[in-house]
Amino acid sequence: MEFDFILESPLVYDGTGQKPFRKDVGVANGKVADIGDLSQAQAKTRIPARDLAVCPGFIDVHTHADLALHRPEAASILEPLVRQGITTFIGGNCGVALGPISDRHPDMQFEFFDIFMGGDQRKYVTWQGFGEMLEALQAPGLVQNVGILAPHGMIRSHAMGDDTRLAEPRDIAIMKKALAGCMEAGAFGLSTGLMYFPGLCSDERELLELGRVVHDYNGVFTSHLRSYNSDTLANAMDEVLTVGRKAEIPVQISHLFWVPNFPQPWGYLAKKAVKALSAAYNLRPFPFPIAGATRPYLEKVADLVDQGFPVGVDAMPTSAGFTHLFAFFPPWSLQGGMKSILARIADPATRKEIKRSIEKGKPVWPHRDRDAWSMNLFKVMGWDCAYVMSVASDENQHLVGKNFVEIGRETGKHPFDAACDLALEESGRVLIFETATYPGDPFVELSLKETLVDKNVSIATDTIPMVHGRPSHLTYDCYPKFLSRYTGDKGFIPLQEGIRKCTSLPASQLGVPLRGTVAPGYWADLVVFSPARLGTNSTALDPEHFPPGIEYVLVNGEIVVDPQGYHPERRPGRMMRRGEG
Repeated sequence: MEFDFILESPLVYDGTGQKPFRKDVGVANGKVADIGDLSQAQAKTRIPARDLAVCPGFIDVHTHADLALHRPEAASILEPLVRQGITTFIGGNCGVALGPISDRHPDMQFEFFDIFMGGDQRKYVTWQGFGEMLEALQAPGLVQNVGILAPHGMIRSHAMGDDTRLAEPRDIAIMKKALAGCMEAGAFGLSTGLMYFPGLCSDERELLELGRVVHDYNGVFTSHLRSYNSDTLANAMDEVLTVGRKAEIPVQISHLFWVPNFPQPWGYLAKKAVKALSAAYNLRPFPFPIAGATRPYLEKVADLVDQGFPVGVDAMPTSAGFTHLFAFFPPWSLQGGMKSILARIADPATRKEIKRSIEKGKPVWPHRDRDAWSMNLFKVMGWDCAYVMSVASDENQHLVGKNFVEIGRETGKHPFDAACDLALEESGRVLIFETATYPGDPFVELSLKETLVDKNVSIATDTIPMVHGRPSHLTYDCYPKFLSRYTGDKGFIPLQEGIRKCTSLPASQLGVPLRGTVAPGYWADLVVFSPARLGTNSTALDPEHFPPGIEYVLVNGEIVVDPQGYHPERRPGRMMRRGEG
């Protein structure tokens, strides 16, 4: 046969975790057609690769990159993801996607899009049903392969608007019908954002009823947990694992990290200690047991996997999370739409009441009472835990990268007033980084080491597509950073195991067939790279640098990155449906 491409003699990391081997790789009709000695074979293009390695394209199972796919400039926005070797991603995470659009409460959905994308998206979002959305996003062509989860938050808002009460049978019936429509259209499963409004208003009964629909369609149940606080993380894990066990569905735990939360005065002292230890560690690194904080939870996952229960985890190699500012506000203050939220923080008395909820609230399980929400990170981590990631206006771009204590100091305001005033100026369009110390802190990232190298943990970006502001460095370097820092001779696990955690492991956890492995019959999603040069030049403060060491990226057998650069005009990606090869 004639091949479209032959990669000549690369070191093949096939994605399974086995030791690499050196053979030719032949690609034809979008798939890996043969691996072996192909020196005598016919090929339209031969790529000398003896000094390079090849592995499967990286599969990002937790991202919000799908929120850019409806934009005309989508291929440009997603360039950093493609250049770092991401050939497939799963969107719709944390209970949010671009569809289905409710015919009952659409304004709440569009206001959420507005916060994250910096403007009204109605001119771009012209569909209603989940299937219509998949077709519309595929129509202009995709650079990468995309699968999307049915979003619990959108489905709940369709049934109940922004009502914070527990769902009644009639509400659940509406949700189940909407979810079934998503699953029939090809959703990979159901995603929940139980730490965020409105997902945090749900209970186990609601989730189990929806989980049974997921079971009927052989989908997966993914969850940004209700809490990552040290005192209730075990409860949050048990909640989703119980849903998975009772509904008999695979569970994917979206992120696993540990936020210390102690009663006062120990909480205040713990915050001071973390900052002091961070300063000392960054002067002279030293062993510290914080690296093992997630060990009991990882051991629990390992035991379940060994017993045959399908549970997976993902994590990001970074020291800072990111979300929208109002995620830190009490749920009662978020009802009524953006105009109502902004009116509340503009009113001095109500602003004072919100501040009191933050300062006096106790995030106790199950985090559904008025002042018990677990995302009260101003209380748990301090007013300086939130750094401005993005604002929509030109006038406030100078605030990007500053926390609200710093902004308050500059403006003579309490940090909470600084946050509220900025939200008013930006019509709510404020995204933030959250961290116990500062974005990019190696000491905080140390707490994730054991999670990142665990055999059951996939690597993910959790990226938010940015058209302004400062993106997370993971948008540019997630996989190159992980592989260069955590694997190999200077890392903690072999390179082949690190690649497995970025390829075949996420493929198996989310049910992505025929991807994640370099083998005949699998789609030719490939990354050709130099192991010696693979790395990152990105930092939290200066993220926008493409990673060195990646020479070629192929999606479905077509080159989209080569030594000449990125080729966005090529659209070989596919909109994947659950169960389709």
